[in-house]
Amino acid sequence: MTDSAVFVPHFHWDREWYEPFQVFRHRLVAALDTVLETAETDPDFRFTVDGQMAAIEDYLEMRPENRERVAALVAEGRLAVGPWLILLDEFLCSGETIVRNLQMGWAAAAELGGAMPIGYLPDMFGHVAQMPQILARAGIEHAALWRGVPGSVDGHAFNWRAPDGSQVRTEFLFDGYDNGLDVLLVPDRIGRALGDYAEMTAERWGGDPVLAMAGTDHNAPDPQLASWLRQAAAEGRAITIATLDEYLRKHVRDEVSAIVTGELRSHVRGNILPGVLSVRLGLKQRMAVAERTVDHAERMNALWSRRDDSPFLNLAWHKIIESTAHDSVVGSGTDETCDQVAARLAEAAQTARAVRDTALTEPAELVPSDGYLVANPLPFDRSVLVEVDVVAPPEGSALIATTADGSTAPVQLISEAPTVLSDERMDASQLERVLRRIHRRELFGRQIDHYELTPGALVFHLAEVPTSGPFDLLILRREVAAAAAEHPGEWRVLTLEEARATALVPVNVPASGLASFRVEPSDRPSVAVPSHAPATATDRTLSNGLVEVAVAADGTLDLTGPDGTVLYGVGRLVDGGDRGDSYNYAPPARDVLVSEPTEIAVELVENGPLRARLRVTRVYAWPAALSADRDVRGEWTVPTPVETLVEVRAGEPFVRVSTSFLNQSADHRLRFHVPLPAPVTTSASAGQFAVTERGLTAEGGWGEYPLPTFPAGSFVSAGAANVLLDHSSEYELVGDGSELAITLLRAIGSISVNIHPLRDEPAASEIPVPGAQDLGMRIENRFAVVPSAAGWQGANAVALAEEFRNDVLVTRGTAPAGGQLPPDTPGLRIDGEDVLVSAVRRVTDDEHGPGTEVRLTAMSDRAATTVSVTGSFSEAATVDLLGRAISRTQVQDALELVLGPWEIHSVVLR
Repeated sequence: MTDSAVFVPHFHWDREWYEPFQVFRHRLVAALDTVLETAETDPDFRFTVDGQMAAIEDYLEMRPENRERVAALVAEGRLAVGPWLILLDEFLCSGETIVRNLQMGWAAAAELGGAMPIGYLPDMFGHVAQMPQILARAGIEHAALWRGVPGSVDGHAFNWRAPDGSQVRTEFLFDGYDNGLDVLLVPDRIGRALGDYAEMTAERWGGDPVLAMAGTDHNAPDPQLASWLRQAAAEGRAITIATLDEYLRKHVRDEVSAIVTGELRSHVRGNILPGVLSVRLGLKQRMAVAERTVDHAERMNALWSRRDDSPFLNLAWHKIIESTAHDSVVGSGTDETCDQVAARLAEAAQTARAVRDTALTEPAELVPSDGYLVANPLPFDRSVLVEVDVVAPPEGSALIATTADGSTAPVQLISEAPTVLSDERMDASQLERVLRRIHRRELFGRQIDHYELTPGALVFHLAEVPTSGPFDLLILRREVAAAAAEHPGEWRVLTLEEARATALVPVNVPASGLASFRVEPSDRPSVAVPSHAPATATDRTLSNGLVEVAVAADGTLDLTGPDGTVLYGVGRLVDGGDRGDSYNYAPPARDVLVSEPTEIAVELVENGPLRARLRVTRVYAWPAALSADRDVRGEWTVPTPVETLVEVRAGEPFVRVSTSFLNQSADHRLRFHVPLPAPVTTSASAGQFAVTERGLTAEGGWGEYPLPTFPAGSFVSAGAANVLLDHSSEYELVGDGSELAITLLRAIGSISVNIHPLRDEPAASEIPVPGAQDLGMRIENRFAVVPSAAGWQGANAVALAEEFRNDVLVTRGTAPAGGQLPPDTPGLRIDGEDVLVSAVRRVTDDEHGPGTEVRLTAMSDRAATTVSVTGSFSEAATVDLLGRAISRTQVQDALELVLGPWEIHSVVLR
């Protein structure tokens, strides 16, 4: 039995949870005040600030006068800060967000003297497979964590290995991050209690000193802690007070034999609370939008703008990272907390959108105002469809799109807008009031092209781009005043817009590049798509020459993939009760599963040739709520129409599917089922720089039922079914591997429930959260399905998921109308099979000046993935994940890289 112990004073700080951020911050300031006073009073005292710099930032914003006090303790090694900005939920954000979290935390800690070089992850609900590589590529050799460690680990440490082979020595906090508190319950008996604890856990330590984490949630340690421990040491115990960093560097063996590879999602030694993957759907969707928008903004700013908008981009990233906290994006907080998270994510997206749109104004200045600029955020060539508002063609004519090289393509009209915007009658004395609506030339959001003024009538003709020459509002006022005086009585004021239509236009855009087009009338009707087989539709089928859809009698879909693989019954909806909480799903004792609709209708929406759509509406009788004791699903049902929009586009090898319904039921879970041609024993999902394979079960052994629901980021694959996702989602293989089920909604009413059928202990207090029921909310999900017998790699799911999630960006030109369209302009091009590009952004340093950082990952276990990077650069510097240069090379034509399996590689191009 070990005869020594190291106590690590700390706290775990949930930035927001069962109280909103500002309430928790008020407590934080008081707690850190106590920590500083204790440390300055007692030189033996050490403190570890939970691994996240957000706590320090939040504190110093309220106590800026204490900055030097904090820095002094950091410099002395008695206050350990960083390396993260926030303690995140690793599965509910992108891998790039994890990297930025580490970068921002590291930089903030450096300003105070330096970060604790420990990947401290105390309370996350499981850990992603690539975390060891992320830490190792930032120069961090140690990690410390609690949840998710498998039962194969029987010591207090193991080597955690990423799919690429990177590994970090990992301290397993097997009794949680507060294991030392039980020893401290009776201050004058610490020695005895420590002896008992050491004896009970002796097999874990292997001769290393006991690690006693002396802290818990939202409280500073008692100021007398060091005094208590000195007293216990005087009684014969070998006791040391240290930071977590000191414990790992000075008190334990580096050599450990246990090796764990990949993600940590075992329930065997602690709850991982998997229900957080699916509760409060809106937060998961907002996170995806914010991440996608800031990514696009960075790429546009780096490639197409002379203006460095890094301060705005950093602000957007900071707000996104704050929102990834393991009690924030997961949705396990109160309604007011979740409202604040949603608002923060919206603000992040808005900030990034401003940068993105501003960056595109520069190339848009070269495009005539009757044309459109298209920007491709992805580093490979794409053929896409874009929707634009155009002048409707004259009767009997069609529309065509013309590009800079003179080539043309047919256009599909989607809808036409009314031309009469207002038709009013008023006395001549009121005409001045009409003129007040005009702002310089703008009226009703359009521009006045010309007007007609005749006795008793004033007609405005509006256009998006005026062609009639100058307009003088002062002359109009004078003319109207004179006409009104000459012709008193009733007048008619008519406001007409040029006939407008929404058009679907095919565009070819170079890698990370720009293209432009204009839409013009043509006497040649468009009946086919030049470069692809057309998208076609009948009243129950869709096809584009690559994929086919047939709507079955029950409203489900039979999908045929490019290789002939057929998936039958796709989109079977199964709704069941949920008596659980924000942390864990639980079925009621008497559940009612609803899978058969009471009504089915199919509507042809668009019949091609560029896009074909069907709308399937199925009405279900879902129980309105659970019984008062929550164990019976009620008999009162609510008829709920669920609309499923099914779409194929010319040239796309997948079927787009979106579902929408108004939620009128509480305490239920709705899942979208994809039956498989044959049962499978494994699934795979992409997220956080890896594709992770999982089985039909999860490892249990703690107080939580190991429900095999798993996270998926950009796609999930099972057998012949590959589903591309819009946002982080939850899935499960059900029916002994015969169906893939994706959660569309999990509606619950409590943060935690005291008595949970699938979890022994409460996860929090039983606080009502009616907002988590999503009652009265329209619930929308979108994804795409790729039937493929060759699995996710054969289906090219990595690239297809990027195409599905990342639309091109379209903006109107601002140069004078009628001018020449600019030629297509390529940007950064990256070629490589199964290569994910997670970042293209502007960077700079004092020594080498500005550059463009590119981060890419080999998303396969292939021994070597060759990547070619071409663009306007002559030097490439390989950097680590903190931006520190590793090597430099001169480049002539293209940068050639060879990546190992699952390797994350960062390079700065100049």
